[in-house]
Amino acid sequence: MSYATSALATFANMLGTLDHLIDKASAHEKGEALLQARLAEDMFPLATQIRFTAAQVVIGLNRLGNLELALDESDIADFADAKARVAKVRDLVAATDAADWPSSDTVIEFDLPNGMAFAMQAHEYLRDWVIPQFYFHLMAAYSLLRMEGVSVGKADYVPHMMKYLKAPAAA
Repeated sequence: MSYATSALATFANMLGTLDHLIDKASAHEKGEALLQARLAEDMFPLATQIRFTAAQVVIGLNRLGNLELALDESDIADFADAKARVAKVRDLVAATDAADWPSSDTVIEFDLPNGMAFAMQAHEYLRDWVIPQFYFHLMAAYSLLRMEGVSVGKADYVPHMMKYLKAPAAA
């Protein structure tokens, strides 16, 4: 399996998780107020964690797929907006062809707003930058929901695993 095929499957699975978490949050008694909840004062609120999770995928697809997909940097106003944002990124992932990604040793260069610049091979960029950034913001969203009393657990974090569930052995 190529690094691109693996990444696209990971994005598909975990964007499904984010969509599921948004469903759980939207059904919670705190409602839309959850979108402004923070884990710590110096961390971004849930709405921004959702936006950043989706953005990491789009930025990665643009750099690795040599694409020019629009990055939606607008604020997330409500859970319907959050669901639409995730759905749009899931569609982008589904429409991305792993065969269009560069060879794993192609050099990817990028700059951060703070002036830091990086150059690394495509598979390193994916492994060492895109995936960790993606999971960081996804886990922040999950943790925030747990802290705020939304009933989520490990099964909500990996719902895609249910497709592999075996029937219990006969006693």
